[in-house]
Amino acid sequence: MKNNCSDVVRDILDNYLEQNNYRKTPERFAILDAVYSFNSYFSIQELSDRLVERCFPVSRATLYNTVRLLMSLRLIVCLRLQQGVRYKACYSDNHCTQVCTVCGKVKEIKIPEIAELVDKTHLKRFRKEGFSMYIYGVCSTCQAMLTRLKNKENTEKQENTNKNKYINKYGKRQS
Repeated sequence: MKNNCSDVVRDILDNYLEQNNYRKTPERFAILDAVYSFNSYFSIQELSDRLVERCFPVSRATLYNTVRLLMSLRLIVCLRLQQGVRYKACYSDNHCTQVCTVCGKVKEIKIPEIAELVDKTHLKRFRKEGFSMYIYGVCSTCQAMLTRLKNKENTEKQENTNKNKYINKYGKRQS
């Protein structure tokens, strides 16, 4: 976990558990530490694997319940993709994310103009604490692949058209 926010997120979880009379289990804090050890989005399976690597395996129920708790505390954000649900540590993380709808690649991007606009926006009867923005589209790698596939289809269609013209003109198949 990054040192600068390690103590803060642990305190947030600790205070919440104490105020709501929940048990402060080592599993909850181990999951929090594992979540903040990822540099990008992760799945529940990857989180489970990380905990096993750290010799701290926990049940699926504990994982899901703790992840749900961390989401409610806004210490984790959830992103639903075609490939499945992914999570990311997000404490005090105003961010924009671009998501490829073809391959599911996720990339964090900085757009200072949007952050400035959100900061300047006054919302009635509402205190802003942060924001997330998701931009869905097609990444350059998938665009190139789709263009190649389209060009290949067009070439095949043209070849079939030429074959059909030859057959219609000469009445026999080209060898």
